[in-house]
Amino acid sequence: MKKCRLSLEITHWVTPELDLDLTCAFSYDTSDPLAVTLELDTGGPRPVRWVFCRQLLADGMTARSGEGSVVLWPLLDADDERFSSFCVRVGAGDRTALFEIPVEPVGRWLARTWAMVPRGTELDGVDWDELVQLAD
Repeated sequence: MKKCRLSLEITHWVTPELDLDLTCAFSYDTSDPLAVTLELDTGGPRPVRWVFCRQLLADGMTARSGEGSVVLWPLLDADDERFSSFCVRVGAGDRTALFEIPVEPVGRWLARTWAMVPRGTELDGVDWDELVQLAD
């Protein structure tokens, strides 16, 4: 089992006019190869954690992706030529939070996770016969 972690400063958009700096961490563990965890340090007694698909994170850095409680989309920089950051909206209904995250460090971290478990090989070690027996 291997792990990969990235800590960085992000922006929490409380309202369109009010933003706060916030520390977050992305983590990846090869024992759960399809998922990434986003941990938000809210200053409270416990961090807030969201677990979602690693492919959703990769897709959301370049195109609107996801639905329901996790949605991601890229933001163009000032000259509209490249994606310098992306947004993550978590939650549902009137209980949502919006974060803006820089693309570059997350992209480098995500590349390290792909080196650990290449795209398309996440389920190679699954014992499907055992899972079928458990379902019976």
